[in-house]
Amino acid sequence: MAIKEILKMGDPRLLKKADPVEKFNTPELDQTIKDMIETMEANDGAGLAAPQIGLNLQLVIFGFKKNDRYPNAESVPFTILINPTITPLENEREDGWEGCLSVPGLRGVVPRYKKIIYQGFDQYGKSIKREVDGFHARVVQHECDHLLGILYPMRIEDFSLFGFHEVIFPE
Repeated sequence: MAIKEILKMGDPRLLKKADPVEKFNTPELDQTIKDMIETMEANDGAGLAAPQIGLNLQLVIFGFKKNDRYPNAESVPFTILINPTITPLENEREDGWEGCLSVPGLRGVVPRYKKIIYQGFDQYGKSIKREVDGFHARVVQHECDHLLGILYPMRIEDFSLFGFHEVIFPE
């Protein structure tokens, strides 16, 4: 396993649409997932998308029991999600603060669908389908945006609610 460098906003690789994963349950995919887990944990992330480590694949991981970067967030079950699709269950959106390992030190308020169904596959090709809401839904939407070449600042509607974490949330 290896901690990978996380690409930062401005790197053109983060703006590409990711390619679908075509082969499941391979040593290469397993190694990529192990590297992503180690990288996410080393950076105290809530999730990580393959494009963030320079891999143009429709692969995200997310989940935590407790996360220091989101101390008030409910836990999210650890998930490996490949070739995902997201379907909003209603048009209602909710504003919430987000950060990103590719946009270090900054936070912004982003509107996201409150309730979604996400579908895809695990690393073995087994189908995943979940109906979720709250922070879980926010994390999935954020990570899957990376697969479309979208970083959360592109979704901000009110830039008066965007800035450096230590200024917005002084300790």
